[in-house]
Amino acid sequence: TSHDMMRLPLFTKAHGTTRRALNRSPVGSTFRFLATASGTGCSTSSRTERPRRSLFSVPGADQRFITKAQGLKADAVVLDLEDGVAYDRKHAARDLVQQTLLDSSQNFGSAELCVRINGLDTRDLALRDLEAVLPCNRLQAVVLPKVESASDVLFVSRMIDALCEDRDVRIIAAIESAMGFLNLREIAETAKDETSKAKLDALVFASEDFCADIEATRTESANEMLYARSQLVIAAKAFGLQAIDMVHINFRDLDELKMECEGGRQMGFTGKQAIHPAQIDIINDRFAPSTKELDFASRTVQEYEQTTTNGQGACVVDGIVVDMPVYKWAKKIVERAAKAGML
Repeated sequence: TSHDMMRLPLFTKAHGTTRRALNRSPVGSTFRFLATASGTGCSTSSRTERPRRSLFSVPGADQRFITKAQGLKADAVVLDLEDGVAYDRKHAARDLVQQTLLDSSQNFGSAELCVRINGLDTRDLALRDLEAVLPCNRLQAVVLPKVESASDVLFVSRMIDALCEDRDVRIIAAIESAMGFLNLREIAETAKDETSKAKLDALVFASEDFCADIEATRTESANEMLYARSQLVIAAKAFGLQAIDMVHINFRDLDELKMECEGGRQMGFTGKQAIHPAQIDIINDRFAPSTKELDFASRTVQEYEQTTTNGQGACVVDGIVVDMPVYKWAKKIVERAAKAGML
């Protein structure tokens, strides 16, 4: 509406357009405008990787859950304005999440503080969500649901540039549909976009929405999602992104959660979504290197670096031939262990 467009003065200033032009345009046109606007870029390689073994979602309309999340050990806490909030509570939830971000006495410890906004298909809701949370200094990442095209990510990137000044607010994109997977390469490639400071940092697999979209039958084995999960990991790793695995919906079955974590990690996922406090410690443990893995990786790095210094191209550690590919794997294990506080 015209009233909502009048609430976006920073867009006008940041992108050189006129308020009159914004008022003439529907919200969808504003999305396209901001997605193609130019800005100043920065390299993703220069940024510190944030640990996201566990991505814990909290309903943004419930202060009790928000308070409880402050005492947990999730790597990232996601204040949810989307599916976790009934439609008639959207405005109240937005106000509560904004208040939480502004109130420094609400201490989430070392957790990355994120907000999942409503999907861009909701237009008005999404715009108001972004308007409310982006100026808050404690916001560290926006979780963008229902991403189906690169322009979705680029739009939010331009919004962050306009409203967050020089703060390092990152984007976590949830892939939830067949169309999202068809366009996955282009979506992931936005991480290399040099026209904006705000960057895509991770991809999330939204299993339940995906199964609903393709009309798959949900099973305990999750075989129906193997192809999609593999696709997401490959796209993420190709463009230097983290890959966050699906929610384990049977939150009471912790043994099954452990197996699902192991499977996800074997596929290359770097973390997993959590919906219950009991899941967090298990996810953190399973997505961190084991003591045995870390010991082998540390010795592999040390032996290989010493060997190559002496002019040789490979060495043997515990009967395993270590060449450059094995060294790269071991180096990543050691780096992730350091970020998880294990070294």
